[in-house]
Amino acid sequence: MFDKVLIANRGEIALRIQRACKGLGLKTVAVYSEADRDASYVQQADEAVCIGPAAPGQSYLNQAALLYAAELTGAQAVHPGYGFLSENAAFAERVEQAQMTFIGPSAACIRTMGDKVAAKRAMREAGVPCVPGPDSSLPSDPQGILAIARDIGYPVIVKAAGGGGGRGMRVVQEQSQLLDAIALTGEEARRAFGNPELYIEKFLGKPRHVEIQVLCDAHGHALWLGSRDCSMQRRHQKVLEEAPAPGIDPALMARVGERCAEACRLIGYQGVGTFEFLFENDEFYFIEMNTRLQVEHPVTEMTTGIDIVQQQIRMALGERLSLTQADVGAVGHSLECRINAEDPHTFMPTPGQVTRWQVPGGFGVRVDSHVSQGYRVPPYYDSMVAKVITHGATREEALARMRLALSEMVVEGISTNVALHRDLLQDPGFCAGGVDIHHLERWLQKRTAA
Repeated sequence: MFDKVLIANRGEIALRIQRACKGLGLKTVAVYSEADRDASYVQQADEAVCIGPAAPGQSYLNQAALLYAAELTGAQAVHPGYGFLSENAAFAERVEQAQMTFIGPSAACIRTMGDKVAAKRAMREAGVPCVPGPDSSLPSDPQGILAIARDIGYPVIVKAAGGGGGRGMRVVQEQSQLLDAIALTGEEARRAFGNPELYIEKFLGKPRHVEIQVLCDAHGHALWLGSRDCSMQRRHQKVLEEAPAPGIDPALMARVGERCAEACRLIGYQGVGTFEFLFENDEFYFIEMNTRLQVEHPVTEMTTGIDIVQQQIRMALGERLSLTQADVGAVGHSLECRINAEDPHTFMPTPGQVTRWQVPGGFGVRVDSHVSQGYRVPPYYDSMVAKVITHGATREEALARMRLALSEMVVEGISTNVALHRDLLQDPGFCAGGVDIHHLERWLQKRTAA
């Protein structure tokens, strides 16, 4: 049991977690770097502790500083949010060793699902559909590697077992390119992730990116909360998300969703998590599981009416899920636009002081943000400053509300990508629904050429 939570994060997610804690009657401890000293959620927390200078390595990634802040304030639980240390098994372990609750899955689950090869093996055993390719790392024998690729069929993709965020992967179109690609990717993986282990999968040409959100308690109960489509990506980074994924047979989705819930039961998963799939030609292919809260969780909250962050905290408290799968339904449609402090054409970050901040409102509109007029966007962290979320009875209504919401949004003093989102919402391809993961980059190329 705990009644005080240290929030080991910053920005909009720190505020989101703080609100969830207060709704449950829990006290909060905000940690902040020197760059975030004046953030609104720092002032609103029950207690606040400076954990170091602006550089993330000396503050939000400084495990010793975070643990000391928890000890100093008497916090009995740590919520990692997303990014930073949220999927760091060693940090989860250190929190547990300090007799505190890590609000997330066990270190063992984080390790299994963080290793793409081990995750694929676990999912295949649970009956979750996977991308064609062996669930083992590559052998050292070049002939063995070539044989694996021949069995899968070209094109293939070489991936780092410890990779993520679009790094540590290379597409290979033909056999003559394979061994060079493996040498390059292995070195990249060793430098970036400290793990040179690689594996090979079939490369899917025009897939969609579809996710399934799960909730799991410590008593063997697991639920899936519908689907999300996160195919609107630039350089493997999500820009706009929606729920549910449009145009997918509900019976197929239910079968895959139940396999995800069953996989969680089998591995003893606890907390919130997200199964990520590529979806092509009416087939699902598991790619990875995120063992944390996702940036895009609000679209699932809007369609299910479930407060995912509060459920996550309740499960960490040892509570049983009060819902059954029959209680979970997707009502209407929801969209989320990530608003970043960046130039809408070059995508260069634009830190600086916000001189005007006017956010939209009205029925079916939600804005998650820690920013207000006068706030200074620091140059040291991710450039996201807000998420604009809309909900409607239909996808068309959610789109119409998002267009209106973005037309009302005014930000001055810094550049943002609001104009980019306004243009995207007029794109006939996106408006029709079901675009693939390359759609946004094709759209951007056309815009540049025009």
